[in-house]
Amino acid sequence: MTIPLAVLSGNPRPGSKTAAAAERLAVAIAAAAGVAAEPRVVDLAAFGGRTLDYADEELSALRAELAGSRLLVVASPVYKGSYTGLLKAFLDGYGPTSLAGVMAVPMVVAGSPGHAPAAEQYLRPLLHEVGAFTPLGVYSVLDEQLKDPETAAASIDAWIAARASLLTALGALAR
Repeated sequence: MTIPLAVLSGNPRPGSKTAAAAERLAVAIAAAAGVAAEPRVVDLAAFGGRTLDYADEELSALRAELAGSRLLVVASPVYKGSYTGLLKAFLDGYGPTSLAGVMAVPMVVAGSPGHAPAAEQYLRPLLHEVGAFTPLGVYSVLDEQLKDPETAAASIDAWIAARASLLTALGALAR
């Protein structure tokens, strides 16, 4: 099954700010590219420790579904300077080329400016390891910015504006 747009949230808290922000980012990317698509949102908090069971049929089907997406926003809060173990456990279920052809956007919600580089330093290489490509770069947002909807929207708008020509080109290719 091919889905055009998906969000994978590695926050261990259900209904987290991370998942909500990642969904807003995915919608903004699609809109900027001129693609009408509602994202498929996967909140790993719903699966907890099951992410460690690589024989789990539901999670195997979910991995296959996400591998069929065209754009995948992969989001995590920064825990101990990196992404969450929950996200890592889920992504460990993929082989080295499982996400080949999937454009991914690594996203982190950082508690402080010093944690913001975690998307570039740790999450982006992990996504490359499982075959995804990341031409749009990474998106890092401070937890503090998500507390105010206007500040959160401005952060996404600035990120989108910096990639406007690339997003326009991607949208043209999708048509």
